[in-house]
Amino acid sequence: MVSSFQTNKDVQRSPRVWHTYSISASLVLAQQQLAQPPPAAAGLAQFPASELKNRYILVRAGESESETQDAMLTNPVWKQSGMAGLSSRGKVQVVRQTLPAMETLGVCGEAGCWIWPSITLSTYQTAEIMAGSLGVGRSRIVPEYSFLDARGVGALDGLRVATAAQQVLEGDLLDATWRPPKGYDGTPNESAADVLTRMRQLLSICETQYSGEDVVIVAPDSDTLSILQAAVLGVDLRQHRQLGFRPGEVRVLLLSDKPFDTAPMSLPCPKPPACR
Repeated sequence: MVSSFQTNKDVQRSPRVWHTYSISASLVLAQQQLAQPPPAAAGLAQFPASELKNRYILVRAGESESETQDAMLTNPVWKQSGMAGLSSRGKVQVVRQTLPAMETLGVCGEAGCWIWPSITLSTYQTAEIMAGSLGVGRSRIVPEYSFLDARGVGALDGLRVATAAQQVLEGDLLDATWRPPKGYDGTPNESAADVLTRMRQLLSICETQYSGEDVVIVAPDSDTLSILQAAVLGVDLRQHRQLGFRPGEVRVLLLSDKPFDTAPMSLPCPKPPACR
C-alpha cells in the first residue's frame, strides 16, 4: 500500500505502485460497465413496434366443444378436458379456413416455420393439423404452457359466450386495466393490460430465440391475439376488439408503420355490466 505521505515523484518512481493503480483503475472501469451495461441486442419487446426480427402469424384455434355448446370456459384447469378440444365445426374451420390462409400467405413453405400453440386442447390440435398438412415436423411445434392461455373472465366463466363477451367488451371500453368480477373457483379475472404483460413476454422470448423466421402463434381465443396486435400497432387497448379474430382466422401481425384510427371509442355506461 502507498502511504498518504508519499509524493507524486515517489509514486512515479515505484513500478509496484503503478501496477496497483492499474489494477484499481481496471476494477473501477469494470464496475462502471456492470452498473451501466450497453443496450442489449434483445430484451423485452417495446410497443408500439415498427420493426421485429421475425414475421409473426397469428392464428385463432378452431371452435372448441365449449364454444359450440355456447359456454364460456377460461379456467386453466379445463385446458386439457374434452370440452376444450376441437368440435366438429372447429375441425372444419381449421381445414377450410386456416390451412388455405396459411398457404396463401406462404407460411411454413420451403424455409419452414415454428409453431407456438397454447397447450389448450383445441389450440394444440389446431397446431397438429396445420403441421401435418404443411409438412412441419413435430420438433418445430413449441407448446406454450401459460402465456397463450385464453383470457380469464373470472365470475363470468360458464355464462353464454355472447353474454360474457359483451360484459368484457363494456368493461374494456372504459379502461385497459378493468377486470371482470372475481369468481370463487380460481378462474383468473384478467384485464387487457394483464394479458398484454404475458404476450409481451412471449414475443420477447421469440425475438430472443429466433431471427428471420416465420413464427406461428396459435391461441384459443380472440382477446389474446387482438390485444397483442393492438399493442404492436400502438392502438388504445380499449379498442382491441376492433382487431378481433374469428375461430380459425389467420393474420400476419401488423407493425406500427401501418395506419390505424386510434380515436378511442366511448361507452355511456359507467359501471358495466350494471347498465344492462
